[in-house]
Amino acid sequence: MEDRNRGGTQADVPSPHPSSIVVIGAGAAGLMAALTAAKARANVVLLDSQQKIGAKILVSGGGRCNVTNEHVTASHFHSGSREFVARVLDAFGLPQTLRFFQDIGVPLKLEPEMGKYFPVSDSAESVLESLTTAVRSSGVRLRCAQNVHEITPGATWTVRTTDHEFSPKAVILCTGGLSLPKSGSTGAGYAMAGKLGHSIVYTTPALSPLLSDSPAHAALSGVTLPVRLTWREHRDVLAEYEGSFLFTHTGYSGPAALNVSRHIARDSKDHPAAALYCRFVPAVPAGGEREFEAYVLSEYRGHGPYAMAARFMPRRVADMVCDAAQVNPRVPMARMPAPDRRRLMASMLDHHLPVTEVDGYRKAEATAGGVSVDEVDPETMMSRIVPGLFLAGEILDVDGQLGGYNFQWAWSSGYVAGRAAAKW
Repeated sequence: MEDRNRGGTQADVPSPHPSSIVVIGAGAAGLMAALTAAKARANVVLLDSQQKIGAKILVSGGGRCNVTNEHVTASHFHSGSREFVARVLDAFGLPQTLRFFQDIGVPLKLEPEMGKYFPVSDSAESVLESLTTAVRSSGVRLRCAQNVHEITPGATWTVRTTDHEFSPKAVILCTGGLSLPKSGSTGAGYAMAGKLGHSIVYTTPALSPLLSDSPAHAALSGVTLPVRLTWREHRDVLAEYEGSFLFTHTGYSGPAALNVSRHIARDSKDHPAAALYCRFVPAVPAGGEREFEAYVLSEYRGHGPYAMAARFMPRRVADMVCDAAQVNPRVPMARMPAPDRRRLMASMLDHHLPVTEVDGYRKAEATAGGVSVDEVDPETMMSRIVPGLFLAGEILDVDGQLGGYNFQWAWSSGYVAGRAAAKW
């Protein structure tokens, strides 16, 4: 790879290599792509715009880094083509991921409740340090604080940064999306891909908290419980997620809320009447409302509504549910008028949660949308439009649910791109 540093010495520049590659972006996908290509004997330069790399790795999983999930399948991802996602995951899935991290000195442990894998060290720093060490040991030249401002394709590409110029045979774009901008995500890769002829599926935040101005819910800040959230327009269910849920002083968070956020961000324009509803007793299946009501009347006939609801949820939430239903707290369930009882059941099992907006990219853990996967070959991650251009990670129109899925996408797509680019 020819590396022309117009302001410095040429002494450390290797001779051109037939498999020379520039990887742009040293996040999870970029690190995996660079390492994979280098292991295949390619001469690799890895560029990143930040002085310190891996900010998203360091903050993920509460500083523990949720590396992957035991339930990885394409069904846990959103994309223009789940078949595309499935083919990439098949090439580098969970078994390969577990072995890869074991080999670089990061043994993983399973937390079975959610299927999440974390490093045994419980330290995201250990993940980043081991990845960086492996990359450097493989011969990859990592160059930080390098903003790429020009990419010109050809039999030999031209990649220019502020003070360097590279002439690789292939380029791998791993620039990420727009989530967590404090980590350095600017969406610059979308502009690069767009200039090269790629279509960009419109982007929105994903895995972001929800904002609400409801004073009733603000009073519950800090309360967490299991729920089922349904995002629907009239009777049409647009999305549904079950999991832990957290009331915050600004709205809602927790896995269920984060997972549904990408749908709210993307569907609100086309579904203006859509609203979010919460089932505070998620064990009650769809269609099981009458059976639940009969059970409550049988088991809690002498209880008042507050005492009954508190058997299924935290008392503060039970109070809010009963207040919203406007039921008399002194009337036992067995003597409650049928209209009051129906309102109470609806408040417990189909409670409207007002949402003003999604919190945006500032707190989003992923970006929905990106480079259209219709324009990328899943066998190689190479552009179908520009030969020699490969893409991996969040830059593509692929976003996963909470729980390590987006990291798995980074490892899988980075591996496929790095392997194929080394052969180009």
